[in-house]
Amino acid sequence: MKEHGNAKVDDVTLGQIYGGARDIKMMVWEPSELDSMEGIRFRGYSITELKELLPKGAENREPKPEGLFWLLLTGDIPTAEEAEWVSEQWRQRSEVPAHVFRVLEALPEETHPMTQFTIGINALQSESVFARRYEEGLGKKDYWDATYEDAMNLIAMLPRLAAYIYRRSFHQGNHIAPDPSLDWGGNYAHMLGFEDPYFRSLMRLYLTIHADHEGGNASAHTTHLVGSTLSDAYLSLAAGINALAGPLHGLANQEVIKWIFEMVDDLGTTKPTGEDIANYVRKTISEGKVVPGYGHAVLRRPDPRFTAQMDFAKKYIASDDIVEIVWKIFEVVPPILQSLGKIKNPWPNVDAHSGALLVHYGLKEYSYYTVLFGVSRAIGVLSALCWSRVLGFPLERPKSVTTEWVKNFLAEAAVKEEANHN
Repeated sequence: MKEHGNAKVDDVTLGQIYGGARDIKMMVWEPSELDSMEGIRFRGYSITELKELLPKGAENREPKPEGLFWLLLTGDIPTAEEAEWVSEQWRQRSEVPAHVFRVLEALPEETHPMTQFTIGINALQSESVFARRYEEGLGKKDYWDATYEDAMNLIAMLPRLAAYIYRRSFHQGNHIAPDPSLDWGGNYAHMLGFEDPYFRSLMRLYLTIHADHEGGNASAHTTHLVGSTLSDAYLSLAAGINALAGPLHGLANQEVIKWIFEMVDDLGTTKPTGEDIANYVRKTISEGKVVPGYGHAVLRRPDPRFTAQMDFAKKYIASDDIVEIVWKIFEVVPPILQSLGKIKNPWPNVDAHSGALLVHYGLKEYSYYTVLFGVSRAIGVLSALCWSRVLGFPLERPKSVTTEWVKNFLAEAAVKEEANHN
């Protein structure tokens, strides 16, 4: 910063100011980087590489999220022993205080699972190591240490919290006790009520590939922004989860499977032809609606996370009507969107496939899907929060302008241009 603090790295246009700050380079995010053509890389590794390199779960099929967390924090691919160390740490830290469940039970059962999730995370804030130590006079050089403890504790507790919400909302409160013999993702699947070993493998894959998507997405940026105020990991993640709950962000995975179910009902078949799907897609567009699961703010090719889920289905699911519909949509939708001439990215994103896989194994309550996303996203945003404290990042405070300021700016620019012309 002393040598290069004045180096210019970007130009900002008026279109970007009014267009959601799209593509403006204005923050550092260590865990991952998103390339518009190649997709996400976690500490430089693609999803394909991580599926090979990260230690795998008990069935030796898919990577353990614990290994990804190690990578995001350290920059190194962990050994099997190091990943198991994380698993054991999370087992030891996973007990959720009783008051959190009492808070959830005070809510109506029909409360949306994401609302319950963020309330539960806020209720957990009573356990914050950072908040307690800051109150005791924690020095700035030790902010990272207390934040690391919070991150480890919070991630450890999330599956129990999230599974409790699922069983409360959809299974009459018939809760399932944790199994300490299982790893983090496998135990989450168990507490949800799914014992199929292939579902456990799917959970490990899901929780790995959804963990991070660089710092500019809404949930990551929100967590970073709130964390920059020195709010602890609990308050920061709860804010990020609220952002994830939006239809233009994480809630899209709910919207995709809902749209597919509506299409199946409208067509009267679970085996539609490509032409059937194309007609329904055109109908959706003609009604002024979007085709959920297609398009991304950054990506300009099919999302590698979509591809990873497709590969899982091709390998482990012999035949499934909803999965095959997803594949037919993949063939049909991009050409239609391209024909409109205004779509920069007609390709599927991660949400286009995840719901079909969950439905196959019996998790059909799609209003819960974004909670799964949130459990995973905690891995990326909380590892980044640790690094923000290590690097001593300041309070984030961009400059805003009014429309009147913009009008004056343009008027002054026009006068200068006229003077130069003369």
